Amino acid sequence: MSAHDAPDDLEIEAALEPAQATEDELEPVLPEVVRQRVIALAAGAMTGLPLEELPMPLRRVAKFAPNRRARLGGPVIAMQLSGDPLLRQRLATRVVNDAGDLGAAVLEGVAPAAADPVEVAALAYLARPDGWRRLVTDATETVRAEAEGAVASERVRDVEQRLARAEHDRAVARVEADKLRDELARLRDETAGLREEARALAKSLRESQAKERKATDMLAAEKGRAAKVNADHDAELRRLRARLAEAETAAGAQRQSAKDARAVDDARLWLLLETIGQAAVGLRRELALDPTDKLPADFVADAAAERPEGVTAAARALNADDPARLDQLLSLPKAHMIVDGYNVTKKGYAEISLEQQRNRLIAGVGGLAAQTRAEVTVVFDGAERVHGLPPAPRGVRVLFSRKGETADELIRRLVRAEPAGRPIVVISSDKEVIDGVRRHGAYPLSSDTLLRRLSRS
Repeated sequence: MSAHDAPDDLEIEAALEPAQATEDELEPVLPEVVRQRVIALAAGAMTGLPLEELPMPLRRVAKFAPNRRARLGGPVIAMQLSGDPLLRQRLATRVVNDAGDLGAAVLEGVAPAAADPVEVAALAYLARPDGWRRLVTDATETVRAEAEGAVASERVRDVEQRLARAEHDRAVARVEADKLRDELARLRDETAGLREEARALAKSLRESQAKERKATDMLAAEKGRAAKVNADHDAELRRLRARLAEAETAAGAQRQSAKDARAVDDARLWLLLETIGQAAVGLRRELALDPTDKLPADFVADAAAERPEGVTAAARALNADDPARLDQLLSLPKAHMIVDGYNVTKKGYAEISLEQQRNRLIAGVGGLAAQTRAEVTVVFDGAERVHGLPPAPRGVRVLFSRKGETADELIRRLVRAEPAGRPIVVISSDKEVIDGVRRHGAYPLSSDTLLRRLSRS
């Protein structure tokens, strides 16, 4: 039968009428695959039915798409198909009509040989023509036979795969056995070599143990000799320490004698300096030299140093005295005190900032300059000029070393610029500065001397 000869709805309904007599018979048990196909066909056929022709339970899923309708409402659709013959007849009419030749063949109770048994069983269940149970049963048997055949085929494939794996494992085992035999032969050869080597090592060990016993005996003898040498060394060390103590006592006495002699020399030197100072004052009066507005340190400052911005050299005061040694030196005529700035401040005021250190030192030496009328120059390290420094007190010159030169070098340059015989006092605890200025006739004093002097002011 061709597609053009497909039955119309009236013919289908007429073919479905004989099924009404068997409605009371028990529903057949469908395989799951046939049941799912029945639900899918019924869900698709529900699309064109008016909503009022559907039972209430199906109206909730009727608005869904067919696939979703079959998935969500499958149990409800199956129950309604089983218990509502009218609904099943309406849906079967549409399903059989859509199936074409296959639907017509099922209505005639014939199952084409090439047809899908699942499709035949589903159509027969819905249409229920004469002999539909036979069609369902035959299709069910075919489906089950195909399923069992698939299972049997799967088992056959599984057995074949196991046989192939077993054969492969057997071949691998043979290869591994050959390898193990070769490895066993090699290990036997190595074991024989190791036994021979062990015998040689045992012989060597016995010889080494004999040598070790001999070396132990020699070491014990050497330890005895070393103990005797150490005892002699300790005795000699005690004798040397006793002699060192005697030498230190003698050196202390000599130092005291030298200190007393130096005190006498200092007194004589001080008297000589006083005499020279008075003579210089008389000579200056006799020569009637006019005072100069620039001093040697000013020439060095102009050529090799930087002055703070906005600060000009203040006028220097003259003559004053103090009982301390620093005051004695500063009381000499035209005395010039050069201060290693940061060497003093970092020793006395290390806990405050550099700016506060500079201001405190400059203020302190300003008071000292006012008291002694000595010329005072304070030198700081500074590759760059310091801005914002307050004006220096009268009699105090503040200098910063230029880039590439240190404050120590600037101090030595200032000392070398002074005339021979002028009293120059350099305040620094730097050994290199002290040694350098002493060679040029200056009087070096430590930073502590100036700090103690300033603390009394």
